[in-house]
Amino acid sequence: MCRLFIGANPELWQSVTRSLRIDGVVTSVRLENFFWWTLEDVASRDGLSVSRLISKLYGESREEGHDLDNFASFLRVCCGRYLSLQLNGLVPTDKAAAISALDADAILAREQENYRQQQESWKKPRNSEPATHHAA
Repeated sequence: MCRLFIGANPELWQSVTRSLRIDGVVTSVRLENFFWWTLEDVASRDGLSVSRLISKLYGESREEGHDLDNFASFLRVCCGRYLSLQLNGLVPTDKAAAISALDADAILAREQENYRQQQESWKKPRNSEPATHHAA
């Protein structure tokens, strides 16, 4: 199982720091390449630069009253949710579909229901055989 993950291109988890301007202030954000590439994918769907996308995310999240003490973590979660929403069919994989044109409220409601169902499934006993370990 782990081979699928550890065999990936190491460039994916290399950290890169980018400088950008948020609310007129120059700041830097450090993320792994995987997340920068995901943010590039999200931004391109609405014709934005990554810097502009990040600035919009920051501004809109502040307007919602979110505390962004760890903004890099927030961006990582945004990336994970974007990919999860695609996997669950809630966000189209078609790159021509702008994120801003989607019905965010409907997607959020369906996402919440999916999480609730997933959490319920974790509580159910699992019928599984004991793991067997093989000598190396």
